[in-house]
Amino acid sequence: MTRLVLSLIMVLAAAASPAEAHTIGSMAGFMNGFTHPFSGLDHIFAMVAVGFYAAHLGGRSICLVPLAFMAMMAVGGAIGAVGISIPFVEIGIALSVIILGAAVAVRLNLSTAAAMCLVGFSALFHGHAHGAEMPVDASGLEFGLAFLLATGILHLIGIGLGIGLVAERYSERLAQVSGAGIAIVGFLLSVRIL
Repeated sequence: MTRLVLSLIMVLAAAASPAEAHTIGSMAGFMNGFTHPFSGLDHIFAMVAVGFYAAHLGGRSICLVPLAFMAMMAVGGAIGAVGISIPFVEIGIALSVIILGAAVAVRLNLSTAAAMCLVGFSALFHGHAHGAEMPVDASGLEFGLAFLLATGILHLIGIGLGIGLVAERYSERLAQVSGAGIAIVGFLLSVRIL
């Protein structure tokens, strides 16, 4: 299982470009929206951390926490697409990676509603970045549905990693180390090292 976790992290890291280079190019619609969440380490690690955290909380949080992220990301995407500005978007994205990684690392036990609020607030920044960088020739509906699909896949990867680690005897420590690693990535992103 440890090899699987490390392999997935390496694949995700290799597929990502630097955090500030979110726009993929002139592809329109669905493909551009689908690839956008994979275009930066900040998005990848935050979305995987949401799934990982939801798996830690268990029960109905496994579904509701990622769905809250996706719903608020759609709101943020719509805000960004129509040109409404949200201050400190890049800082908010980096801080979300730190906070979500720390939640996994310290095994923060929030209620489902509180966890939904936490991830939902973070999702506004991620969604805004996606919506604001949507190509002008892209269909907003196709772009939005595609970035939600990609986000769901990243959440499922995080859930799978979280559930998989629970099956291991040494899982609690490994999960905490993984969360700390995510938080460190967020810190490095916030000071523009990655």
